[in-house]
Amino acid sequence: MSLLATIAAAEEGSHVVNELWFPAPIFGIAIFVVLSALAIVTFTFRDVANRHSDKAEAYAREHGASQQH
Repeated sequence: MSLLATIAAAEEGSHVVNELWFPAPIFGIAIFVVLSALAIVTFTFRDVANRHSDKAEAYAREHGASQQH
């Protein structure tokens, strides 16, 4: 038996189908929900630097941030 015949015979007899845990659309919905939650968390931190701008300016004045290094 030739090598090609052996490979063809092996492919015919060993067809394995792995079932998904859930139907395919559930995976898309789950990923959409997770990424939306991460986007909301990211969006909540959009203005953190400006919340304490007065403290940042005071720190810059005290430590000479206007000086060029």
